[in-house]
Amino acid sequence: MHRSGRIAGLALAVCAAGGPVRVGAADPPVLRWAADAEGGAPYIFKDPQNPQRNIGFEVDLATALAAELGCRIEFQQYDFASLIPGLDRGDFDFAMNGLEVTPDRQEKVRFSRPYYVYRLQLVARAGEKRFDSLEACRAAGGVVGTLEDTAAERLLDRMGIPKRIYSGQVEPYRDLALGRIDAVLLDLPIAVYYAQPDPQLQFVGPPVGRGTYAIALRRSDEALARRIDAGLDRLLQKGELRRIYEKWRIWNDDQEELPLPGVGDVTGEARRQWNFRTYFPLLLQGTCVTVQLTFQSFFLAILLALPLALARLYGPRPLRFLAIGYVEFFRGIPVLLLLVFLYFGLPATTEYYGLKLSLKLSGTAAAILGFGLNYAAYEAEIYRAGIGSIPAGQWEAAASLGMSPLLTFRRIILPQAIRVMLPPMTNDFVALFKDTSLVSVIAVVELNKQYQILSKSSMKYAEIGLATAVLYLVLSVPLGRLSRTLEKRWTKGV
Repeated sequence: MHRSGRIAGLALAVCAAGGPVRVGAADPPVLRWAADAEGGAPYIFKDPQNPQRNIGFEVDLATALAAELGCRIEFQQYDFASLIPGLDRGDFDFAMNGLEVTPDRQEKVRFSRPYYVYRLQLVARAGEKRFDSLEACRAAGGVVGTLEDTAAERLLDRMGIPKRIYSGQVEPYRDLALGRIDAVLLDLPIAVYYAQPDPQLQFVGPPVGRGTYAIALRRSDEALARRIDAGLDRLLQKGELRRIYEKWRIWNDDQEELPLPGVGDVTGEARRQWNFRTYFPLLLQGTCVTVQLTFQSFFLAILLALPLALARLYGPRPLRFLAIGYVEFFRGIPVLLLLVFLYFGLPATTEYYGLKLSLKLSGTAAAILGFGLNYAAYEAEIYRAGIGSIPAGQWEAAASLGMSPLLTFRRIILPQAIRVMLPPMTNDFVALFKDTSLVSVIAVVELNKQYQILSKSSMKYAEIGLATAVLYLVLSVPLGRLSRTLEKRWTKGV
């Protein structure tokens, strides 16, 4: 066992035994706490004054809990979507990251006693007059933004309110301010930190629903779980929890319910029954979005790539330099960065400079444009190599027959070049099918994002993952077969 494993085992043993380590001990036991600092305030996030350290009310809570347990708690960065599987794998000892206590999660982990009672707050643009509650928002046909696999999402589903899913808690409020959605429904602590100070936004109606946050542990760590429960109880009784929550402006009357057993949970009221017939239609919807993005993006890439390749091969020097600059620029930047800029950065840029033309692309339009621009750079190089591979004698033979350069290119050069270009083009097309998974950052729910939402909600990672893999294969394998068939047909007699 490596050193970190021995330390973690010692921590479990000491904490479970109930004996705090003596002050000044050289090597106090360590517990590994996992959370996602990317998730944002006020839970855990980077200190703007010192990005080397994390701050947030859960950071303060972990510090206070460490003192109660007599253990040293070390933070470990971990993707929020993978916290429950990572806990099961043994990558860390407990997860605390605004984890809502849901029936589906309770089947997988052992939750501690709740440490926070949350409600959901509806937020709209300042001056919104169409609705003053969730029910009125539904009647007005409003689209509400929220996070995936949350109590807010389940409440919207139960009420039949159109929603847009985001992977981060900053993006929905930004889209709301830009007018892309009509409202945002998220946990009250998030709304207090991000929406309340924003003059462009306003709270709509009182908070709704009720749920709890708790620490997730492995079921086999019952002794540690009881120690953490006792530690949270002592923090509550001493008023330390209230001090922390008041510091972050998230203390309210709902926290008076923390000492009470059986605090109500809005997520329990909206529990889903998961089987093939319930989740597969949603996967098919995601598949349709993936197909649409792939075909439209690749069509745009083809339209841009051929002129770029011809400019590099036959254009005048200034045009060649422009084409080279385009290829190098879009090959050199991550497509994810391009998507985020087109969706979030472009509207902010136009507003900052006071341009009358506000470029607020929809998520789908930004995805098609981003992938089209990016893949055009790669396709242009494929086309240039394919066209350049045709011997110069082909041009000379066509000229001797009186054919013009344009006719020669269209009738002689391009058909032969396509045979060379087809395999790498097919490879890029299949790659684009998989790259569409990146669009989840701009609130587009394609096949891979739908898998993440469904698997995290149901905990059926293997079952839903297998169905998703089959759908990807159904999309990609026929393309490879079509490519091979066309190659054989077009190379006959060559």
